[in-house]
Amino acid sequence: MDKRRRFLAFTAVGAVICTAGFAPSSGQAAGIGNGERKGSYAETHGLTPDDVENINALNERALTLGRPGKPPTELPPGAGPSLQPPASVDDRETPPAEPLERMPDAYRAYGGRATTVVNNYIRKWQQAYSHRDGKKQQMTEAQREKLSYGCVGVTWVNSGPYPANKLAFASFDENKYRNDLKNIAPRPDETRAEFEGRIAKNSFDEEKGFKRARDVAAVMNKALEGAHDEGTYINNLRTALTNTNDPLRHEDSRSNFYSALRNTPTFTERDGGNHDPSRMKAVIYSKHFWSGQDQRGPADKRKYGDPEAFRPDQGTGLVDMSKDRSIPRSPARPGESWVNFDYGWFGAQTEADADKTIWTHGNHYHSPHGSLGPMHVYESKFPNWSAGYADFDRGTYMITFIPRSWNTAPDKVQQGWP
Repeated sequence: MDKRRRFLAFTAVGAVICTAGFAPSSGQAAGIGNGERKGSYAETHGLTPDDVENINALNERALTLGRPGKPPTELPPGAGPSLQPPASVDDRETPPAEPLERMPDAYRAYGGRATTVVNNYIRKWQQAYSHRDGKKQQMTEAQREKLSYGCVGVTWVNSGPYPANKLAFASFDENKYRNDLKNIAPRPDETRAEFEGRIAKNSFDEEKGFKRARDVAAVMNKALEGAHDEGTYINNLRTALTNTNDPLRHEDSRSNFYSALRNTPTFTERDGGNHDPSRMKAVIYSKHFWSGQDQRGPADKRKYGDPEAFRPDQGTGLVDMSKDRSIPRSPARPGESWVNFDYGWFGAQTEADADKTIWTHGNHYHSPHGSLGPMHVYESKFPNWSAGYADFDRGTYMITFIPRSWNTAPDKVQQGWP
């Protein structure tokens, strides 16, 4: 089967390249917490190493372009020469503009996921998510350019600036990790590094990490109310955290936690926050990635995961993301290839049941005339989103800020449309 026909076949069953390919059944979802996860996307769907290389290179290019003042050709710190975008990735295209008043078609829903073409997502975004001060906005060419990068593009177009990933939360069960190392035997032919990486991966609880991020965002949003300067906002925040005895109250004023608002570009923009905290709101997105990113460390950790990397602080839940270079997992065997990250947009939904929340993400960059084909956008319920692939062993939940007048984070997300 040639690549074009193969792509169409995968699309027909809702395949995903950047992240979770098919929706897990309830049985699969239940088994995720026991360490039974799917293999890589490339392995599951027959993608070539060139396909994955192109996806990773475009992801990296988005990262560099999203950093103000960085030349487009500059690679992120720690990235090797293999991540230099190959000529073949030049087939990315910006989706065309959609009429502002054109209504979207219904997404195709199945197994906890709804899917649509990128053009239809633009129509839905314009109708439901684009509002500024109550008025619908047409997605601009610059926004469509951001969107064209795929999974990270969906978060990028909704968050405004490229996601900085500085205010990240996760949940790691130290007792489970230590007990499992003692009481679980390695699998046949499993190396020690592979065993430790697997046990560490299974000691993370994405639902608890998500809940922690939601709880903190709620406190932040309450502190923003009526706070017309940053000092008032921080005082409100400290008071609320002190009243609940939250460990975050001890964070230094210069930490990512307390400096997150002032470091958000839209906070200072005249048509955004204009330095008024009450005009901003805290919202959430997620990133899946691989832990073994230390290129100077043991090669086994890059193949099987670094048990010590990107663990959250046990008190605050904060994850130090300063060493995240978006470097993909290294192959351990011939023919393996892994995608480097995945992003999912949540916003500020108020659905109490985490399993019913909706995460918007994409399959790959938009290449309607290239080997990968057109970009698709997905709305996945949390069990589907958090399942992941063997490409990722970390799932973090990020808080960022957007102007309150933006409606890219509606309280209620209706899966599919209408």
